[in-house]
Amino acid sequence: MKVMVTGGAGFIGSHLCARLVEEGHSVICVDNLETGSVSNLEGIDKHHLTFIHADVVDMTWRKVDCIYHLACPASPVHYQKNPIVTTITCVAGTHNALKMASKNKARILFTSTSEVYGDPEMHPQREDYFGNVNPIGERSCYDEGKRCAESLCGDFHRLGLADVRVARIFNTYGPKMAADDGRVVSNFINQALNDEPLTIYGKGTQTRSLCYVSDMVEGLIRLMNSKHFEGPVNLGNPNEMTILALAGLVLKLTGSKSKMIFSGLPSDDPTKRKPDISKAWQILGWKPVTDIETGIEKTIEYFCEAGKSK
Repeated sequence: MKVMVTGGAGFIGSHLCARLVEEGHSVICVDNLETGSVSNLEGIDKHHLTFIHADVVDMTWRKVDCIYHLACPASPVHYQKNPIVTTITCVAGTHNALKMASKNKARILFTSTSEVYGDPEMHPQREDYFGNVNPIGERSCYDEGKRCAESLCGDFHRLGLADVRVARIFNTYGPKMAADDGRVVSNFINQALNDEPLTIYGKGTQTRSLCYVSDMVEGLIRLMNSKHFEGPVNLGNPNEMTILALAGLVLKLTGSKSKMIFSGLPSDDPTKRKPDISKAWQILGWKPVTDIETGIEKTIEYFCEAGKSK
């Protein structure tokens, strides 16, 4: 099959491109390199991978069999850098990708986010929960952008214009994360490796549910390949842990003597994050298989090697 991956030079996208090429597909990777990097594509067979430097908002028509639409800055540091562009990427970029899918009669998978649930009052979060969101806050460019993109996906699907899948991705980590993306795993690991204090926002009692990237890629592929699928599906790890517990694990696995320092919570930062993945298990037969200690160890190894290559 000929597969397009928008945002394919990013963290999850590059892992997805590698997996699809390994499975024998011809992959077109589209990325504007705003947050992605061509270095993430190293090691992928270039005979089956075509890289196109383009923005998803105005990318030109291509003949493909299916589209994985991942293009959008995904960490607060990056999506708040230019919030207007983030919103436009979510909405206009998704509209462009959906039109391309419609013209090609190609199935499209849109990667939404757990951020559509806001700071949830339902715990764990199910797909039928409408969320507790701030539509005008500092994070709304991403949260509301993704919610609007989901609306577009739903309408294209209901009107029979495209065969659409929607994945709501929860916190994902692993090799190829950017060291400066501001996410908790990359922050803690790099601070620990550099013997810097680990920055804990708030009291550290807020929770996250962390999914290793290979498990996430497996979920995305299963969702794309599913038949007669309706509505969004949560993809993430339901094993919830506090930020303090994660910091302790990183210190243990790195052997770092770094201390912890505490800072104020960012605006609208969710206090709880845990997916209900019953739908993914029932329909896709999917659940994460990588335990947190193994995944963090592999991520530490990646950042150690990345540091040596500088």
